[in-house]
Amino acid sequence: MLHSPYTCVLWDVDGTIADATPGIFPRLLEVYESFGLPAPEAAQLSRWVGPPMFESFQKLAGLSPERAGEALTAYRALAARDGYAASVDIYPGVPDVIRDVAAAGIPQATASTKPENQVRAILEHNGLLGLFTAISGARAGELGRSDGKSDVIRWALERLQAAGADTSRPVLIGDRFHDIEGAAEFGIPVIFSEWGFGEDAEGEPAAFRAVDAAALRSLLLVEEAA
Repeated sequence: MLHSPYTCVLWDVDGTIADATPGIFPRLLEVYESFGLPAPEAAQLSRWVGPPMFESFQKLAGLSPERAGEALTAYRALAARDGYAASVDIYPGVPDVIRDVAAAGIPQATASTKPENQVRAILEHNGLLGLFTAISGARAGELGRSDGKSDVIRWALERLQAAGADTSRPVLIGDRFHDIEGAAEFGIPVIFSEWGFGEDAEGEPAAFRAVDAAALRSLLLVEEAA
């Protein structure tokens, strides 16, 4: 029989469950071109995956807050045009881990700064939505531009609690330093997904590191002694 050292599991989405870069990168380049910006180097594109895009349009593209808001609106219009679940790959083995955690009776929630409607679309398209007790992502429109990791983690915990879940021993699975910093505000340990987009040094403060889905499963689920 399987049990877990955790009472609930929080999941980042980009770089942890899903690789949305086949859609993200072309849309970013399209926005860059429409704003008259020189295209970023290919090696720098991965820095866009994880942090809130409103922040990245300022830090990485050098836009003012006003222009960053316009760029984000343009980007999201392209995402809506293409379909939120289009050009999204699910990492090998991760759906099986999500199913096994659910089968063990452990509540799960997303905690992603990706817009919540996009999170839902991706999970639903891949048959995973029903395995989550709560979905937490950034709010739609201007309201969600400043939603950070600590915000979506707080909402995830609140929604789990509202559903009757035990949130006394949560864990977060993520691939960027934003995940670790956000979780630290709640005293939540992080399992760093090494298959994601974070650089190796970003995972140093994490409680654990998982090289693949099998390693992640062994951290989340253990055989109960007879």
